[in-house]
Amino acid sequence: MAVTLAKRMDSLRASEIREILKITQREEVLSFAGGLPAPELFPVEELKVISVKVLEEMGREALQYSTTEGYEPLRKKIAERMNQVFKTSVCADNILITCGSQQALDFSGKLLLDEGDIVLCESPTYLAAISALKAYGPRFVEVPTDDKGMIIEELEKMLETQKGIKLIYVIPDFQNPTGKTWSIERRHEFMELVKKYEIPVIEDNPYGELRFENEILPSLKSMDRSGNVIFTSTFSKTFCPGLRIGWIAADAKFIEKYILIKQGADLCTSMRSQMEIATYMDVFDFEAHIQKLVTVYRKRRDVMVETLGKTMPQGVTFTHPQGGLFLWVELPPYMKAMELLKECLKDNVAFVPGDSFFPNGGVENTFRLNYSNMSEEKIIEGIQRLSQVVKKYVMI
Repeated sequence: MAVTLAKRMDSLRASEIREILKITQREEVLSFAGGLPAPELFPVEELKVISVKVLEEMGREALQYSTTEGYEPLRKKIAERMNQVFKTSVCADNILITCGSQQALDFSGKLLLDEGDIVLCESPTYLAAISALKAYGPRFVEVPTDDKGMIIEELEKMLETQKGIKLIYVIPDFQNPTGKTWSIERRHEFMELVKKYEIPVIEDNPYGELRFENEILPSLKSMDRSGNVIFTSTFSKTFCPGLRIGWIAADAKFIEKYILIKQGADLCTSMRSQMEIATYMDVFDFEAHIQKLVTVYRKRRDVMVETLGKTMPQGVTFTHPQGGLFLWVELPPYMKAMELLKECLKDNVAFVPGDSFFPNGGVENTFRLNYSNMSEEKIIEGIQRLSQVVKKYVMI
């Protein structure tokens, strides 16, 4: 008898980013491809102290199974920080600890989507969210966006006319891949529609604390009066991705179901990792750690933007993010980023072509650049190499 896989596997393909990252592991490649934090900023020495402290004082508990919801002291700290930073009103009971925010996205698809349901999303949107949700067979409908976020008039047309909308997925702060941030006015307008149409929203916010200028804007969750916003985030971008700790913050009607899903998936998240983060926040200054990241990433953003401005030919545009890890480049319409990448790899420079960030494809003249992972010197060298390749293809 031949082996037959589930039909959902027909729609799953290897992530373009992951395939590119295999190439960029070569030491000589200057890679702007992955969304990688700066490894030299990981608090390695502090975590040595914390690891010993956790094992000496709570070792048996740290190495044991935990409750599915997660380590309560960490959940309390997350809730307190969310309320302080993002102006929410959540408590520990609203928090479920996950194995990174990617697990939160997968669980959300399992919770909310049946085959054929519609997911509304920004255009473009986060590639790994597309991958996570695609397994559940939805149809993605892209909502046009501008520099202030989803265009509300276009969103309302879709809500009025499309049947089967089950979820809206958005990244309002330093969006991946574009680096754009929604205005406060756009957030209020969006939430009015959410209230009117009673549609669940995933507010994905892994980058919100990494703001370089001005004040952090209130989250969509802080404006949620009907309990329809599901907030997801992670310590991967603000602390250490290797610990694999993320979370979901949602009202009880959702959290209760998420807990059941997680029980069936992996029972619980690493207790040791959870306890190490919670203990670090007790012993060391987590806010000072965030500010260290912000200082370094702001400078790297500035260097990348300045170098792009000096070296890219006329007709190439790019965003100027106020925070986060990425910026977005738009080439003249006749150029194809994938073909450009092939040439850039010959010069040992890598980026992620933009087409994969559009769920329905068809946009070939864009690409994403990451500025958090490399030194300023390497950013300058890499962008200069990239610009030289672009110049060969620009029609004067």
